[in-house]
Amino acid sequence: MSKQLVIVESPAKAKTIEKYLGSSYQVMSSFGHIRDLPKKHLNIDVNDNFKPTYEVSDDKKKVVSALKKAAKESEQVWLASDEDREGEAIAWHLCYALGLDPKTTKRIVFHEITKSAITEAIKHPRVIDINLVDAQQARRILDRLVGYELSPVLWKKVRPQLSAGRVQSVAVRLIVEREREINSFTPTSEYRVNAQFKLEDTQLPAELNTRFKNLEETKEFLEGCIGSKFTVSKIDDKPGKRTPGVPFTTSTLQQEASRALGFSVRQTMTLAQKLYENGIITYMRTDSPTLSEQSLGNIKDYVINTFGQDYYHRRQFKSKHSSAQEAHEAIRPTDLSIDKVQDEGQNRLYNLIWRRTVASQMAEAKLAKTEITVTVDKRKELFLAKGEVVIFDGFLKVSGRATKDILLPKLSEGQNLDYDQIIGRQNFSKPKPRYSEASLVKKLEELGIGRPSTYAPTISTIQNRGYVEKTDLEGKERPVETITLSNDSLSETVELENYGQDKSKLLPTPTADVTTDFLMKNFGSIVDYDFTAKAEKDFDLVAEGKEKWQAMLQKFYSDFHELVIKSDSVTREESTQTRLVGKDPKSGEQIFARYGRFGPMLQKGDAADEDKKPAFASLPKDTTIESVTLEQALEMFSLPRIVGKTDDGQEITANIGRFGPYIKIDKTFISIKPLDPLSITEAEARTYYLENKEKLSKKYIKEFDSGIKIVNGPYGPYVTDGKKNGKIPKDTDENKLTEAEAKEILAKAPAKKRSFRRKKK
Repeated sequence: MSKQLVIVESPAKAKTIEKYLGSSYQVMSSFGHIRDLPKKHLNIDVNDNFKPTYEVSDDKKKVVSALKKAAKESEQVWLASDEDREGEAIAWHLCYALGLDPKTTKRIVFHEITKSAITEAIKHPRVIDINLVDAQQARRILDRLVGYELSPVLWKKVRPQLSAGRVQSVAVRLIVEREREINSFTPTSEYRVNAQFKLEDTQLPAELNTRFKNLEETKEFLEGCIGSKFTVSKIDDKPGKRTPGVPFTTSTLQQEASRALGFSVRQTMTLAQKLYENGIITYMRTDSPTLSEQSLGNIKDYVINTFGQDYYHRRQFKSKHSSAQEAHEAIRPTDLSIDKVQDEGQNRLYNLIWRRTVASQMAEAKLAKTEITVTVDKRKELFLAKGEVVIFDGFLKVSGRATKDILLPKLSEGQNLDYDQIIGRQNFSKPKPRYSEASLVKKLEELGIGRPSTYAPTISTIQNRGYVEKTDLEGKERPVETITLSNDSLSETVELENYGQDKSKLLPTPTADVTTDFLMKNFGSIVDYDFTAKAEKDFDLVAEGKEKWQAMLQKFYSDFHELVIKSDSVTREESTQTRLVGKDPKSGEQIFARYGRFGPMLQKGDAADEDKKPAFASLPKDTTIESVTLEQALEMFSLPRIVGKTDDGQEITANIGRFGPYIKIDKTFISIKPLDPLSITEAEARTYYLENKEKLSKKYIKEFDSGIKIVNGPYGPYVTDGKKNGKIPKDTDENKLTEAEAKEILAKAPAKKRSFRRKKK
C-alpha cells in the first residue's frame, strides 16, 4: 500500500503524467466517462426532482474493476481529470463507481501537463466542486429531455431516424435561414472605374472615388475624360499600424486552423487534444485569452533575446465571458523552446499556436501609408491611388502573415499625367456567404449558443444525421459589361464571369428545411437563439452556486413538455408541408408536392386509398414545393420516357431517381447529370451509353466461362466470383492469369464480412 493512485481520463495523459511523478505514483486512465445515463429509455424521473439513473456501461466494467482494485491497494487516490465541468463530473462519477467519498477524496487540476504544474497541483489539492458537477448534470439532463421527447415527435411527424438537440437544431436553423437569404437575394450592379496612368518606366493604378449606377452614367464619365487634363492634386503621407492577434481560445483556434490550414473543427480538436496530452500545449478547452504571469515572462525573454528590445510589447488579455466552467488561460505552448512536433498534422497546428502566442507579446508593425489624389479637370470625381510600405515589421516577424509592400511611384503635387487606359466594369452585389465550419463556430459563439468544446461534436452530428452537407459549389456564368477608354476612343464589350464558386460550405438538405420549419412552428422556444443562449447563462449560474439545477430544469421542462403534448395534434400533411398542385386530367387523381424520406417529391393519389397505391415522382429541376406547377408535375409523371434505341437495337429510357437523372438500357443504369430526362436526345443518350461501355471494358480485364472475373479496381486488379474477392499479387501479370490461377487466388482469399442491418420495428 505504498503507491499513490492518480486517475486521469486519457491513457496518453496518464503516460505523460507518470513520467513526471516518479515510481511512488501509479497513474491509470478511466478512458473518459465511466458512468452515464443508459442509452435505452429516458432514465430521468421528472416527477422526482429530475433524478437521473446512472450506470457503468458494459465496455467500462473491466476498467472500473481494475480501478477499484488499484484504489484498494493504494495509500491515497488523486482524481486528476480535466479542469472543466466535464472533468469535474468524471471525477464525481469515479467516486461513486469506486466507493470513494467525494467530500474527502483529493481532487487536483492543472492547466498544462508539465512537471512544475503537476507538482504544484499535488501541493494544493481540493475536493470535488459539486456546483460544477451540478452544472454538467443540468446540461446532460436537459439535452437528454430534449432529445428523448422531441426526436420521437420528428420520427412520427417528419421522418424516421431524425434527431433533435438544443444546440444542433439551432445550428441547423442558422444554416437553413442563411440558405434562404441567399436564394431570395436579388443582386444589383454598379460600375467601378479604374485607370492606369502612364509614367516614364512604370504605371500608376488608381480607382475612381465614385461608382455609377448604370452603363450610361459610366459612358458619360469616360466621354468627359476625352481631352481632359489629369493632375496630381494631393499627396498624403500618414503613419499606420497593425496589431497582433489575441492568444487562441478554443473557438478562435478552430476558426484560424480552418482558414490557415484547411482543418475541420473536429480535426483541430483531435490534434489539439493529442498535443495537450503529450504536454506540448496548455488545455485546449477554454474561452479565456489570458496568459499566466510565468508564461508572459518566458515569452518576454524569448522575444528580447531573439529579436531585441524594440520587438517586445507586453499585453494581457481579458475574457469576454465570466463563465465558471472554462479554464482561465489561453491555449499556448508549455515550452517555447519546443519548435517542432513529430506528427505532421500536430506540428502544423502547434506552429500556428506557437506563432500566435509569441506574436501577442510583440510590438505593432509600423506602416507608411500614401494616398495620391488625381483630379480630372472636366469632372468633379477624383481618382485615388493607395500604397502601403512596412517600415518596422514588429510581430509580423513571427506571425506568418506577412504584408506585401504596395509601392507607389514618386510624384509631385501639380504634376500632369497621361492615361494609358480607363476601364469601367460592371460589379454585382453579393449575398451573405454560406457558412463554413469555421464561420458557423464564430456565429454560434457570437450568439452565446453552446460552448466551444461542444461545437466539434455538434457540427459532426448535423452532418451525420443528414441535415447538412459539406460540399464544394460549382460556379455559374453571367454576362458582365465593360467599357474601355483608350487613345481617346471608347469600346464596349460583354464578358462572361464565373460567380458563386466556393469550397467546403455547409448546405442544408431538404430534411433540414422541413425539420426547421416544423420546429419553428411547434417548438419555437427550443430553436430560439435567445433561449439557447440563456440556457448557457443558467448553466453558469448553477456552476457558480447561484441557482439549483433542479429549479432551472423545472422552469424549462414545464413549458417544453406542454409543447410536446400539443404537437400530437399536428397532421403529417402540415409537418411535411404538403401542397395540392392540382388534378390529373386523365385519372382525376390529385397531385401533391411534399417532403418525403429523401427530400421534396410529387405524389399522385391518396395514401389512405387502400384500393390504389399513390404514384411518386421527383420534383423538376430548379423548382420547389411552392413553385412547381401542374404542367411540370404531369411531365414528371410521364417518366420513364422512351428516348430511342442503341446501335444494336436496345431500348433507351430516361428517368429521375434518388441520385438524379439517368438512362436505362436493359439492366444498366447510367447517370446523365446535368441533362434533363425530359429533353435528352437519342444521340446524347447513345454517347453516354458508349462512354459507359468503354469505361466498363477497361474495368473488366478478363472473364472466364465459370463466371470468375478479373477486375481493374481502384486499389489495383483483383479476382472475383461475386461472393469473394481475391487480391492479385504485385508480381503477377493480370492479363496472363489463367482460370486455374484465378481459382487458386480466390481459394486463399478471406470470405467477405457479413453486414448486418437492423430490422425495422
